[in-house]
Amino acid sequence: MNALAIKKGSSRHSAYDLRNPLGDHQETHTLAVIVNNESGVLARVIGLFSGRGYNIDSLTVAEIDHRDHLSRITVVTTGTPAVIEQIKAQLGRMVPVHEVHDLTVEGPSVERELALIKVRSQGEKRVEAMRTSEVFRAKVVDTTLESFVFEITGTPEKVDAFVALMRPLGLIDVARTGVAAISRGF
Repeated sequence: MNALAIKKGSSRHSAYDLRNPLGDHQETHTLAVIVNNESGVLARVIGLFSGRGYNIDSLTVAEIDHRDHLSRITVVTTGTPAVIEQIKAQLGRMVPVHEVHDLTVEGPSVERELALIKVRSQGEKRVEAMRTSEVFRAKVVDTTLESFVFEITGTPEKVDAFVALMRPLGLIDVARTGVAAISRGF
């Protein structure tokens, strides 16, 4: 075998194991960032992601403490373990950021998302849409003779599954809030 034809990282026992020790696989992490509630903070945080080419899968922002003027930004992002660590470090160095929590690694957490799903259907498809909504505990929040608007709350995977089942039944539109997450316990 020609020594120059060795594939990068081809053997765990090779003296030339050149694989990245932090891994090349993509992971999805949920970050909770506590920031000052002032103008421009969200733009600066999002600018950090866009300026470095990081992707945001979901983003929610809301004030959590009116007296201390604090807001919580919940970001779901995907990257290699090294990229996730870099994102957390760079967020932590920003002036308006008070805390950065990686809910994915800090222990159990609760994640929920709200979605409104509009479905146009008639006849048997309309009945099937109603049956499916009951299984998923989705509520009908608006109805006409030709359409429904369902409200569903749950994990992003549950919302994805409901949307996938509504597609052949006449899905028209979907509006999603993004993930809201909080750690469990103390």
